[in-house]
Amino acid sequence: MSGFTIDRRTALALSLGGASALAFPRLAFAAELDEAAIDAIVTPFLTAFETPGLAVAIVRPGAPAFVKGYGVRTLGKPAPVDVHTRFGIASHSKAFTAAALALLVDGGKLGWEDPVVKHLPEFRMSDPAITQMMTVRDLLVHRSGLPLGAGDLMFFPAGSHVAADALKALPYLKPARGFRAGYDYDNILYIVAGLLIERVSGMPWTQFIATRLFAPLGMDDAVASRSLLKTDNVAGRHARLGPPVRGIGKLEVVQPDEGPMVDAAGGINASISDMAKWLQAQLAQGALPGGKQLWSKDQAREMWKPQTITASSDGPSADNPARPILQAYALGWFVQDYRGLRMIQHSGGLSGQVTYTGLLPGRGIGVSVLSNVEEPVSSAIRNAILDRLIDAPAFDWVGSYRTRMKAGADDALASVEGGVDKAPAGTPSLPLAAYAGRYRDPWYGDVVVSEKGGKLWIDFTPTPVFKSVLDPWGPDAFRTRFAKDAGEDAVVRFEVKGGKVAGMTMKPLSPLADFSYDYQHLAFVPVP
Repeated sequence: MSGFTIDRRTALALSLGGASALAFPRLAFAAELDEAAIDAIVTPFLTAFETPGLAVAIVRPGAPAFVKGYGVRTLGKPAPVDVHTRFGIASHSKAFTAAALALLVDGGKLGWEDPVVKHLPEFRMSDPAITQMMTVRDLLVHRSGLPLGAGDLMFFPAGSHVAADALKALPYLKPARGFRAGYDYDNILYIVAGLLIERVSGMPWTQFIATRLFAPLGMDDAVASRSLLKTDNVAGRHARLGPPVRGIGKLEVVQPDEGPMVDAAGGINASISDMAKWLQAQLAQGALPGGKQLWSKDQAREMWKPQTITASSDGPSADNPARPILQAYALGWFVQDYRGLRMIQHSGGLSGQVTYTGLLPGRGIGVSVLSNVEEPVSSAIRNAILDRLIDAPAFDWVGSYRTRMKAGADDALASVEGGVDKAPAGTPSLPLAAYAGRYRDPWYGDVVVSEKGGKLWIDFTPTPVFKSVLDPWGPDAFRTRFAKDAGEDAVVRFEVKGGKVAGMTMKPLSPLADFSYDYQHLAFVPVP
């Protein structure tokens, strides 16, 4: 998709009572959408937007699950995407963490309204009152008051941080709004939810997910962490790395960069065959093919109950007939309207992969599209398939996506008019050696600034790929120059008082940087 920028923020933005899942009307047009018709929907996207590969799952009444891979796993290599190719499903993992908690609620091990400190006494937020009020439910619904992506720099890109570090970091992450006062998406509280599952069940989150969800669902290809993959049938990752900014230019192969700390929020890797089984269980309200309830119908309803309003609009428009009037976050799922029907959906974004899933419970329909490209083509394909399944009025989703792609490219270029490589006016006020030293942020850890060969260098010690020269970038400020696919660069600004460095702050260099590069939440002080 030449010239369109996509990141976890964009994937979220694009993500913007039903009948029992056990008794659906048999819709002829849904059941009779055959492989050739599905191919005719999917392949124009692959051709038009240079998508290397993807996989599609469709669940509907009156027909077996449809699963198929398209294209290749990795550019420049012939291995095809098949129904067992593993993709990083990213934030789709949140629904699995919610389902794991639902199993524990069903088992009487905890309650949704239990204070988190009841099960994790060491849990702390920055405000002691919020610490006491935070419930298990609050961990999942993005209304804690934390800012968007708070703490993500601990695990995007991968580094030395582990899940337990989330508990150490939270007291130092400052709120952006009042508790339960609004919506800001986060990952760190899902990591806490994973720790809570481990504490209550006695099993690590990865083991609980594998034994209590993957095994009974028959998700034989799935692993709960990228670190557990033991196959080469894995989708590659592709992104446009510029210039001038990520999201523009030709597609290139990039490497996975998420760390295992994020597993409970976004670490699951699964095939499209696995996703079909997950969709079936969701639509069946937790019932397995043999009739056994994996989670209760009460918990199925609880997981889909809207909790936090995330967006609203005037509804469908000529250029977007799927735009929802109202969208909310439930427990690991977004809930919204789609062409007059209730939709349960989520997206997932990682470096080099974006995935989309949508369920229409009132029709017994579910669609999942997994892609190996850092672009939201999977969203448009999902919508195009859903429209055919419900016999919606015809709409050109390829053309709509192309228009959106161009608008995104234009906006991206406008936001960096003049380039991101033009240094602002101003120079350092101190000799370079005066900036050198070790600096510490209470939630992230240390960075080391050194002078070598007449230049400053920076080493983010918890994040191995973040090592770089520092080029002057205005008064007492410098910019990083990380390796091309290492992640977003930062502007590093030193606070100088009385001729000495008193502190250091940062911000992303690019105005389009993914929210997970949350440099702006850092506040370093010199380490004596």
